[in-house]
Amino acid sequence: MSIEKSNFGDSASASVTRGAQHNETLGIQGWYDVKCFDSEGNLKWEDKAPNLVTAVGKQALFDYYFGATGTAGGTASGTNYLGLCGGTATYTAADTMASHTWTEVGGTNAPAYTGNRQAPSWSAATSTGSTPSNVTSKTASALTFSMTSSGTVNGCFINSGASASATKDTTTGILYSAGNFTGGSKTVASGDSLAVTYTTTAQS
Repeated sequence: MSIEKSNFGDSASASVTRGAQHNETLGIQGWYDVKCFDSEGNLKWEDKAPNLVTAVGKQALFDYYFGATGTAGGTASGTNYLGLCGGTATYTAADTMASHTWTEVGGTNAPAYTGNRQAPSWSAATSTGSTPSNVTSKTASALTFSMTSSGTVNGCFINSGASASATKDTTTGILYSAGNFTGGSKTVASGDSLAVTYTTTAQS
């Protein structure tokens, strides 16, 4: 039996005076399981058909979840919000908005920034190449976080889902992704601004 895998990766880049980003990949696999029975209900044969996630399929998946061009969220997924992480932590698949070891900065935890979590404006998902090197990407426009106090920022996170909230420190919605900067924690001061761009990719 052969199984085709699609690799998904995410990156968020933020900069004060230099860039930093976090990368993650994961695999998705699927197949069709088919059984043939004769007229008396006896199993004649069974087989599996490995899946191929097409370029337009991956594009539709991204556009539905993250939102069509110029929007901040998909029809069912709700608006997506990007926030900033503080406190170096180990990120696990079991993390949720309500349960994780890192802290969110901007509200209760320094450094503070003006406004709320930012809602990305998405470009349409695009694909390049063909199997086995097809890559589908979805990118958000740059978001600006204007810092009003000093402190340390360690990374970024995406809060999504129908109950996602722009309000700092809220624990509703889905924690889609989170991660620390690959270059370590970054110090910011009042008056600094962070420009953050989020990109996610799927490869097959």
